[in-house]
Amino acid sequence: MFICVNSTGETMFSYFRLKSVWVKMEAPPVTVMPVTGGTINMMEYLLQGSVLDQALESLLHRLRGLCDNMEPESFTDHELVYLLKGQQGNPFILRARRSLSHPTAPWHLRYLGQPEVGDKSRHALVRNCVDVAASHSLPEFLNEMGFRMDHEFVANGHIFRKGVMKVVVSKLSRILVPGNTENTERLSLSYLVELSVLAPAGQDTVSEDMRSFAEQLKPLVHLEKIDPSKQRH
Repeated sequence: MFICVNSTGETMFSYFRLKSVWVKMEAPPVTVMPVTGGTINMMEYLLQGSVLDQALESLLHRLRGLCDNMEPESFTDHELVYLLKGQQGNPFILRARRSLSHPTAPWHLRYLGQPEVGDKSRHALVRNCVDVAASHSLPEFLNEMGFRMDHEFVANGHIFRKGVMKVVVSKLSRILVPGNTENTERLSLSYLVELSVLAPAGQDTVSEDMRSFAEQLKPLVHLEKIDPSKQRH
């Protein structure tokens, strides 16, 4: 496996080997822009909130009116969170996700960097993001690399799109028996709502567009820039 680490210690993936096959790991398609060093530093801009179960239909109705003129995508996903603990500092975290609705679809491997805290004027949380497709043997590969599965859950809900913005409304359920996605228990009486944009580094103006969109969802849901110190992986 080839892993490229930048000057801040964040990892950029290129190629890995699975059962004698080299697989190229690429970030999602983006607008071609001038880059330095042959990589595009993708950042996720994020606002989060929640809505009670009884208010879900009102929120979905509002989103249908505000978002692009197409039916939202429905999904049911199984996500596993893997840790690789070092001798010092925080563990390295990777997220492996597969679709339960489309079992033959590729797995997705996701890396999320530490949230940036320098510019407090930003309206959204900003963090480095790498999201790549992988084969169905991804869990075995991560285990062989020394990662340990920390926890897993099932997420089901809807995805709306407004230009480059994505709105995910999802219900999270914990898995009662490891690996058995049929035996779950809902974590709360509310739905998680996430508004995000994936863009190259430096495009901080997208956070202003996100703030304006979030204002249109009030008072049904209040989307906020979550304090990184209060987040748990």
